[in-house]
Amino acid sequence: MSEQLSQTQPYAAQPDAGVGIYDGRPLLDAVDLVAGYIPDVNILDGASLALYEGEIVGIIGPNGAGKSTLLKALFGLVHISSGKLLLHDEEITNLRADKLVSRGVGFVPQTENVFPSLTIEENMHMGAFQSPKLFAERFDYVCSIFPTLRKRKNQQAGSLSGGERQMVAMGRALMMKPSVLLLDEPSAGLSPMLQDETFIRVREVNRAGVSVVIVEQNARRCLQICDRGYVLDQGRNAYSGSGRDLLNDSKVISLYLGNLEEEVEQEGR
Repeated sequence: MSEQLSQTQPYAAQPDAGVGIYDGRPLLDAVDLVAGYIPDVNILDGASLALYEGEIVGIIGPNGAGKSTLLKALFGLVHISSGKLLLHDEEITNLRADKLVSRGVGFVPQTENVFPSLTIEENMHMGAFQSPKLFAERFDYVCSIFPTLRKRKNQQAGSLSGGERQMVAMGRALMMKPSVLLLDEPSAGLSPMLQDETFIRVREVNRAGVSVVIVEQNARRCLQICDRGYVLDQGRNAYSGSGRDLLNDSKVISLYLGNLEEEVEQEGR
């Protein structure tokens, strides 16, 4: 492992974005992405990210930094006007979301992430829509991670608590056997206890063989479970490093972690 890459530092000081701290090629590689919701108005301004097999990678940063936009660009929901996106060394830039699902990319949005009028089991069927023959096998797999889903499979998703809905959303995204799971603010709006449960579930999903990219405002807790992290600011990478190094970096703490904690506290009031 390169000593230079094992330490937290401004992203601009890092080698090429396609080279990470592990040997081999990234599972998912986003290089210099420029993207936005309106033509000529860019939210992302050269953001890069590499995810290696077996990793949890966290994306943190202030409000408006482009974190969720980056995740949506990875999943084909925001048009990439410049840069490239690779999965297993194959270019998938601006591929449609349904095509990405069939290639092994799952996505859990922050809001409206379940079908409220459907039961838990029906939500899982929607997750396996492209390969219905996989349903029984994948439902067993998902329930091995989230046992509550089997016990309450006939309950309408709309009657569930926020934490339970998050479990359903994650479970549904796992139904198509993804190698990559993209999570957008999974702890948003949850109590501290439920937030901890959510992060535990993310670790369980990762241990089950799924590589994870997670966008989070609960920056400290996110970095505690991440192998590596990126600090996004104004649509660009500001810092990157291991989760532990980012947590202990004085510049990251003073510039970002303190402000992020204040933002989260204000939203919770």
